[in-house]
Amino acid sequence: MPPARGGGGALPVTGIVARLSKAVDRYPVNGELYPNQVVELVSETVGRVVRVNFNDGDRVKRGDLLLKVDDADLQAQLTRSMYQKQLLEVKLGRQQELLNRESVSLESYQELETEYNILLADIELLQVKIDRTEIRAPFDGQIGFRHVSEGSHVQQSAPVATLTDNSVLRVEFYLPEQYWNALSPGKRVTFHARGIDEDIVAEVCSIDPQADAATRKVLVRGRYENRAGLLSGLFLEGEIAFSEEEFIRVPTEAVVPEMAGKRVWMVRNGRAASVPIEIESRDNKDVEVTAGIQVGDTVLTTGLMQLREGAAVNVRVL
Repeated sequence: MPPARGGGGALPVTGIVARLSKAVDRYPVNGELYPNQVVELVSETVGRVVRVNFNDGDRVKRGDLLLKVDDADLQAQLTRSMYQKQLLEVKLGRQQELLNRESVSLESYQELETEYNILLADIELLQVKIDRTEIRAPFDGQIGFRHVSEGSHVQQSAPVATLTDNSVLRVEFYLPEQYWNALSPGKRVTFHARGIDEDIVAEVCSIDPQADAATRKVLVRGRYENRAGLLSGLFLEGEIAFSEEEFIRVPTEAVVPEMAGKRVWMVRNGRAASVPIEIESRDNKDVEVTAGIQVGDTVLTTGLMQLREGAAVNVRVL
């Protein structure tokens, strides 16, 4: 039985109005978080620990005294040298007066002056050694687990604790070589971490000028202001949007395949018209049309098998 027709013999069909859609070229990336700064605190001298000013997990400020090693012997040497310095200063002053009256040779004065300068150098060296009995925080951060206790004996280079600055985190990830020039400093990349609802939006700050010869990938480093209080070392999943394109999307069922290409049926002045189209991609639901139809055209989606060129149609727009 032939299909029922509407008034005036027009074939009842359905259609859609062509509208613009946007497509974004996205590439999935995996990244890892690294601390802004991290340092392994170690003892610079040998001795007995007399003070530990931190606990596991404490937050410290730059310059805070964290650990003190016994320096009693060094302090005694420093006190002795300071007395010697006072004595030599008095002698040097007298020698200067005698030199001015030409009562002493220049050579004798210079010998005493050299002795005084050597003592100043010894005092400076002692102060350096005393400073090395202290460990102070080199930057603001959070202390990890401590490895020493008061009264313990430490060796030179013995680990004390790790200090980490997570206020700003570095995000590092790799991109295939074909995408390396699609990123530039300032570009934003969105990541997700397991167990965290908040998006992690990192700003690209640098791109490695050399690709990995084995993988043909380029290392990219981003910067993330750590508002969520994330830990360094976390694994991240994200994607990068490289470009955004506009196109016309139509339902897959509206496309009629032919030997010469693909066509769609449109409505012009109440009559069906077959139009050749070009497509970019398709899935089970939609097709991206790059040429052949315009925004606002009515594209038919049903009754296609009964249509003929110029046939009158009664369209119900979905």
